[in-house]
Amino acid sequence: MARVIETKDLTKTYKAGEIEIPALQGINFQLDSGEFVAIMGASGSGKSTLMNILGCLDYPTSGDYYLDGVKINDLNRNALADIRNRKIGFVFQGFNLLSRTTALENVALPLLYDRGKQVEDYRHRARETLEAVGLTDRMHHVPSQLSGGQQQRVAIARALVMKPSLILADEPTGNLDSRTSHEVMEVLKDLNGRGVTIILVTHEKDIAAYARRVVEMRDGRIVHEWTN
Repeated sequence: MARVIETKDLTKTYKAGEIEIPALQGINFQLDSGEFVAIMGASGSGKSTLMNILGCLDYPTSGDYYLDGVKINDLNRNALADIRNRKIGFVFQGFNLLSRTTALENVALPLLYDRGKQVEDYRHRARETLEAVGLTDRMHHVPSQLSGGQQQRVAIARALVMKPSLILADEPTGNLDSRTSHEVMEVLKDLNGRGVTIILVTHEKDIAAYARRVVEMRDGRIVHEWTN
């Protein structure tokens, strides 16, 4: 199995005037292709800071981070943005869909901005990806015509459309009721069953239970890990 992520003694320290605030303290974490891992922890545990670094949105203060064998610490901001766009699909709590744009067009958007290989028929790729999340019949609807769960499935399809190495889902059910939350998690579980590699960040145990492996954080450290 290919190693997608490896961190070695990762730290992140924020400065508030003269005071240094340690957000991450020596994180050693590995993720292989096809895994579904939940990172759990209360507010202030460091899980969001870790996600920002794993998502190539921020640099660690010290330690090493490798994504698909590439050492991320050594990249400048342009190279970091490029690897983020090619390798990582993001799913956020707030959906972040364009309100006047159909589900199909929202999903196709990353393909239009791709500076690499041009996708010959981006609508076909977007349609296939919406089909993978069970939204074939809603592809021509705008977000206001979709339920919260359907909007999050559009967001998941948008994250998938570039065929990234990794999906990072940050509290993806935070704005949804419990029934809809479990519908969205079943979609992620099904995608993982088809080989999609997923990291889920959550503070809810019942949501983390969908992952195959759970990593619990406290005070910037990994304190516990188990498999479901």
